[in-house]
Amino acid sequence: MNRDEIKGKAEKAKGFVKDKAGEVTNNPDLEAEGEMERAGGEVRETFGKAKRKVKEGIEELTDDED
Repeated sequence: MNRDEIKGKAEKAKGFVKDKAGEVTNNPDLEAEGEMERAGGEVRETFGKAKRKVKEGIEELTDDED
């Protein structure tokens, strides 16, 4: 797991808390902010996963050449 994956997961968790807090307090702005933060976290986590897979692929190719 790389830095982007970790930060993405943290961002998703923070967004989830804001989303639920907005629902409980009947605050649509906070709820929307949480939903946006969760979406941003999902994007960052997905980017991190893709980055990791590319790195693993490159490492595999260089190992095969040896």
